[in-house]
Amino acid sequence: MRVAVIGGGPGGLYFAALAKQLSPHWEITVWERNSPDDTFGFGVVFSDETLDGIAQADREVHEAMSAEFARWADIDVRYRGTTLTSGGHGFAALGRRRLLSILQERCAALEVDVRYRTQAPPAAELAATHDLVVACDGVRSATRTAHADVFGTELDERAGRYMWLGTDKVFEAFTFIVDEHDFGTLQVHAYPYDSTRSTFIVELTEEAWRRAGFEAHAARDLPPGADDADSIRRCEELLAGHLDGHRLLPNNSRWLRFTTVRNRTWRHGNIVLLGDAAHTAHFSIGSGTKLAMEDALVLAAGLHEHPDVPAALAAYEDERRPVVESTQRAAQASLEWFESIDRYTGQEPHQFAFNLLTRSRRVTYDNLRVRDEGFTAAVNRSSAVPPMFRPFPLGGLLLRNRVVVPPTALHTARDGIPGDFDLVHLSTQALGGAGLVLAGMTAVSADGRATPGCPGLWTDEQEAAWRRVTGFVHGQSDTCLGIQLTHAGRRCVGGDRQPIAASALAWDERSPVPREAGRADMDAVADDFVSAARRADRAGFDALELQYGHGHLLSGFLSPLTNRRTDEYGGDLTGRLRFPLEVLRAVREVWPAGKALLVRISAADWAEGGTSEADAVSIARALAEAGADAVDVSTGEVVSHERPRYGRSYQTPYADLIRNATGVPTIAVGAISTYDDVNSIILAGRADLCGVGRAQLHDPLWTLHAAADQGYQGPAAPWARAWRAGSGRPPSARTDRIPPRLELLRQPAASVHRRWLPRAAAAPAHAQRRRP
Repeated sequence: MRVAVIGGGPGGLYFAALAKQLSPHWEITVWERNSPDDTFGFGVVFSDETLDGIAQADREVHEAMSAEFARWADIDVRYRGTTLTSGGHGFAALGRRRLLSILQERCAALEVDVRYRTQAPPAAELAATHDLVVACDGVRSATRTAHADVFGTELDERAGRYMWLGTDKVFEAFTFIVDEHDFGTLQVHAYPYDSTRSTFIVELTEEAWRRAGFEAHAARDLPPGADDADSIRRCEELLAGHLDGHRLLPNNSRWLRFTTVRNRTWRHGNIVLLGDAAHTAHFSIGSGTKLAMEDALVLAAGLHEHPDVPAALAAYEDERRPVVESTQRAAQASLEWFESIDRYTGQEPHQFAFNLLTRSRRVTYDNLRVRDEGFTAAVNRSSAVPPMFRPFPLGGLLLRNRVVVPPTALHTARDGIPGDFDLVHLSTQALGGAGLVLAGMTAVSADGRATPGCPGLWTDEQEAAWRRVTGFVHGQSDTCLGIQLTHAGRRCVGGDRQPIAASALAWDERSPVPREAGRADMDAVADDFVSAARRADRAGFDALELQYGHGHLLSGFLSPLTNRRTDEYGGDLTGRLRFPLEVLRAVREVWPAGKALLVRISAADWAEGGTSEADAVSIARALAEAGADAVDVSTGEVVSHERPRYGRSYQTPYADLIRNATGVPTIAVGAISTYDDVNSIILAGRADLCGVGRAQLHDPLWTLHAAADQGYQGPAAPWARAWRAGSGRPPSARTDRIPPRLELLRQPAASVHRRWLPRAAAAPAHAQRRRP
C-alpha cells in the first residue's frame, strides 16, 4: 500500500502512526506545509471515552499525553456577579503544540515519511500514484473544494463572531463567562491546558460585535498570520475583571465566523476526507481535534479489517457518520443557544446556569443530578418535587403537572362519531397521570375532515358521544381533558367535494387542487368553529385547541408558501394573520373564561421561503393578544417538500424561542420521550408544558411510571384507586437481595468537585505572583 496523507495536523499524524503501526510495510507519506513547530490554537480537550480509545490503540501516545494533561471536573458559570459551580464532569486538556510534538515523535519512531514545509500535490494527482489519499487539510480543505460536487459539500457559515485566544491566567475549571454590556452580551469559553496557560475564546452575536466597535478593527487589511491587536486590547479592557491582571495571548487571532461543514459523502474513489475536511462541530460542545483523532482510529482499523480500500472506506464512513452527525446535532443546538443568549440573560443565575449546561440536550436534569446533586438541588431551590410534577395555571385551569398528551389521530370514528376506541384511548391516557389530555384532529364540519375516520363536532349525536367520553374521564380522575378543532383544508382526503384552501395549491401531485376560499367560505368556516366550540363546552371539555398548523386550512393562511392571495387576507404577515385571528376572536367570545384556549402552530415549514423565526414570534404574540392562553408549538407538515431535521426534542427550540421572546406560555412537542428531557425543558425555562406523544402510546401510564422512577408520590401523579396496588415497581429476581458489607473500613465519598491546581513550582515567577 502506498498512502498519501494531506495535512500534518493531529488527525493526519495520528492516522499515519496507527496505520504504520498496524502495517509496517506500508509506504505512508504525510505532506505538511508548515514547520514542525508551527501551530495554531491553544488547548485541546478530550473526553474519557476518546482517551480510552487512544490508550487501547497506541499506549505510547496515550502515556505521553497523560503525563502532561490538565485534569479537572468542575464547570464554573460566571453570570451577573455570581459564580455557580457544577461538578462531576471530568475533563482532560493538552496544549495543541505539545500534542503535535507527541504525534510527530511517534511518526518519526515508526519511520513515517513526514514532509514539513512542503505543499502537497493535488489530491487527484496523488490518487493516480497512490492506493489511498487521506485528506486532512482542514475546514478550508482544498481537496474538498476541488471535488465539492462529488462530496456534496454544505457549508453553514453563522453570523456570530468569535476569536480564539490564550491567556497566562490559569483557570481552575472550564469557565463560562457571560458579561452583559450596553452593546449586548459578551461570552467567553475558557479552560486550562497546562500549568501556565488557558484557552480563552471570546464570542459575540453579530449585532453586539458591531455595536461594541469591533467591526472597525476587523475591517483593517491584516497580512496573513497577523493578529487583530486592537480587538485583543479591547477584549482585555472589557474582561479585565475576569483576567485579574493577566494578558490575552494571540496566535493568528482575528474575528471569525464559525462554519459547520457537512458532506453528503466523505469518499471519492480512493480519496477520503478526515477531520475538519469532512465535518466540523461548534467549539462550545467539543473538540475538532478529538473528532479527527477518532476518525483516524476508525479509518486505520478499517483498512486493516477489510480486504480492499473501497470496502474499508465504506466501513469507515458507515461507522463514523452516525457518531459525527450526533455530535453535530448537539453542537448545532449549543451554537444556536449562544447565538440567542440574550433570550436567556433575564433568568436568575441558577436557572441560567442550568439552561447553559443543558443547552445541547446531551447533558440533562437527571444527568446533572447524578454528577452533582448539590448543584441540581440549588437550581431546584431544594424542592423535592421534580419540575415536571409542579402545577401550572393554564387559562382558567390549574394543571396538576406539566405533562400533556398531545392530540392523536386515531381514524376510528364513523360519520364523525367517536366510538368505544376513543373512549378507551382517552380514558386510559387520562388515568395515566398527565395533567392535560387532548382529543385529536376533530373536524368542525363534514367537509373539514382530513379522513373519513376523523371524529367531528358538528352534530348533536357527535356532541353526545363526546359527552360520554368526558363524563367517564371526569368521573374517574381530575385530569383536564381538551379537544383539538380543525378544518383540514387542502389536506382533506376522500369525499366528492373540492376542498377549500387559502390558495389553489394542491398538497402534492396526487392530491386534488383546492378551491381558493372566498368570503362566503371563510364566514362559514368561522361559524363552524364557533358552533363546534359551543358544542365542546356543552360536551364537558376543559380545554380547546385550535389547529393552526400542519398545513390545515388556517395553517395555509399563515405560511407564505401556501398563501398566495392578493387580497387583504394574503401578502405580508399582517394579511396572512387576518383570517386566523378572526376565527380565534370569534371562538374566544364563546369559550368560557374558566377554561383554557390553546392554538397549535407550525413555527417552521422546514422549506426555503417558509415561516421564519421572526414570523413565528409575531404569530404567537398576535394569537396571545387575540385571546390564546398558550401556544402549542409544532413545526412542519405545511408543504410536502419539507426537509425536517429530526432528532430528540428537535422542535423544542421553537417553543423556547416563542416563550422567551414573547412571554406567552408554550407547549413543547416533538420526540420528547423521557421524563429526564421533560424535567430539563421545564427547569431550563424552554417551555411551560411538554407534549409527550408516542411514548404515551407505548406506555399509557408513562407519567405515573415516571413518578415512580423518580420516587415521587405526591398529588401531581395520582393512581386510580383500582390500580393503586400496581403503583410500586414489581419485584424482580434481584430486587429483594441486600448486599453484605465486604470492606473493613468504609471509603469516604469521592468529591464531585475537582479543580485544575498545577503545582506552583511548575509556573514561572510572574504567573505565581499574579495567580489569585
